[in-house]
Amino acid sequence: MTGLSRRAGIAMAVAQRLDAMGATVFASGWPTHDAEMPWGEQELGELPFTVGRHDLEHPAAPHELIDETIELHGRLDIVVAVHARSSHQSLAAVDATELDRCWAANVRSIVLLAQRFAAVHEPAPLASPPFGRMLWFTSGQHVAPMDGEIAYAVTKGALHQMTRSIDHALSASRIIANCVNPGPVDTGWASGDVVAHVADMFPDRRWGTPADVANLIAFLVSDDGCWIRGQVIDSEGGFSRFG
Repeated sequence: MTGLSRRAGIAMAVAQRLDAMGATVFASGWPTHDAEMPWGEQELGELPFTVGRHDLEHPAAPHELIDETIELHGRLDIVVAVHARSSHQSLAAVDATELDRCWAANVRSIVLLAQRFAAVHEPAPLASPPFGRMLWFTSGQHVAPMDGEIAYAVTKGALHQMTRSIDHALSASRIIANCVNPGPVDTGWASGDVVAHVADMFPDRRWGTPADVANLIAFLVSDDGCWIRGQVIDSEGGFSRFG
């Protein structure tokens, strides 16, 4: 589990759900990124699982994270990559440094996580359903423009487009991969006016919650979800960008 650095975030809800399902959870976050954002670095408090710190912009970090998990727990069956570098620069403002940082954090790290996961995963026998799972997240850039977040949008677009290829490559190790677009999720980053405006764009007049995302992840990692693979799943609660 990556991207766990805030109690209100998607990663926390997913980690807690997996823990409740009986999984042995090892999570990772990078609070230095949060310190750069409007919400700032936050304390996680006491948790029933370990949370490490890994800078997934660094090229060695994805393999190190996989290997650390194996060293601590002996095996690895599920990788949920929630982490992302947020970036709010227009086409006119974005520069090469920001493009490279978003590529490293948002795309390269996930490819390298998949590479190492495939190398160390102990696959289920062919007579059994595959129990390896890898999931990552895109952000709706395929549905509507995000031209105020160019570096973020183009890297999320890469995550969308690589899903079938990475899933097919992972299938040799009996790992199923999917990508989730969760739509707008209320993790505490938005102001009151934005919260109200976006809520009106949902048929139920509410944002998605981290628990809504955790519900889908819980299904996809279960045996019941094993027939869904190589998909980009829009789980947006009927969000209407153009309503």
